[in-house]
Amino acid sequence: MSPTSPVSLTRYLIEEQREGRIGPNLRLLIEVVARACKSISIQVGKGALGGVLGDAGTGGEASINVQGEAQKKLDVLSNEILLEANAWGGHLAALASEEMDHCVAIPDEYPRGKYLLLFDPLDGSSNIDVNISVGTIFSVLRCPDDVETVGDEHFLQPGTAQVAAGYCTYGPSTMLVLTIGNGTHAFTLDREIGSFVMTTRGMRIPEETKEFAVNMSNQRFWEPPMQAYVGDLLKGREGPRGKDFNMRWVASMVADVHRILTRGGIFSYPLDAKCAAKGGKLRLMYEANPMAFLVEQAGGAASTGRQRMLEVQPTGLHQRVPVFLGSKAEVEAAVRYHASHDAGG
Repeated sequence: MSPTSPVSLTRYLIEEQREGRIGPNLRLLIEVVARACKSISIQVGKGALGGVLGDAGTGGEASINVQGEAQKKLDVLSNEILLEANAWGGHLAALASEEMDHCVAIPDEYPRGKYLLLFDPLDGSSNIDVNISVGTIFSVLRCPDDVETVGDEHFLQPGTAQVAAGYCTYGPSTMLVLTIGNGTHAFTLDREIGSFVMTTRGMRIPEETKEFAVNMSNQRFWEPPMQAYVGDLLKGREGPRGKDFNMRWVASMVADVHRILTRGGIFSYPLDAKCAAKGGKLRLMYEANPMAFLVEQAGGAASTGRQRMLEVQPTGLHQRVPVFLGSKAEVEAAVRYHASHDAGG
């Protein structure tokens, strides 16, 4: 075989297994998740033709998930696809989804494995009906030893405990971006052969950037350090940062983070007055931690503004946090604004 022949996801995982970086059960688990993402990609790609657009629910009323958000039909369908695909493989002890109140243990009729899977089945689903990229985010943890009945508390491990994380973005092409703690790699779905093929080995985020992503409509609700940080970005070359910044905002975390992994930038969803009581907007376990793992493995950084993201000790399955992630120097700059404010500067 030619050394330049395409590297499929399966081949990559087998090679990592041979190097001793993953075991066979984790390899098969990742392949099952990837296969489920292919099924979700097909459903997303049908759009209006598949009858899957719009809100889920009956009687004209939208179904509401545990987050208090209206569920889209594709939210529910994607959640079911991931649950069904992972139930019987024998690799998992339990699963947890952003769409469900509590974790779900693997049914007794199936063998149970040693891993825990968390996922946001369709991130950015508010964009589904307008044909903007959405995606699936997932995170894998080890189930603690000697646990017979898995509960929510067994998922409450810091991001540093993740053994794998990734996302699949459903856009003009379907891409899987994955880390098992040995770099961040991108795979593109070859629809003709039905396989994910590696298209970028070792993604690297530039340390410096001139691009930021944030929801500016929330500016009036931000804390003073965030107001000061973005204010200085907007002052451009004449301001204290000494350079002009561009702003990008898709409102789909997968799409925004994929852009940053590809060409740099900083993604921010800071604490604000609207979400202060909840601790933030984005979910630590389903969004912030897996994305932080991917970004750090690509040479970037991730923080709450006051703490390294992967070191946050979770207190709940649906805990929310502020998020700053992307180019390392820019994340560090945002953190300095918060530190200065907290110190009375």
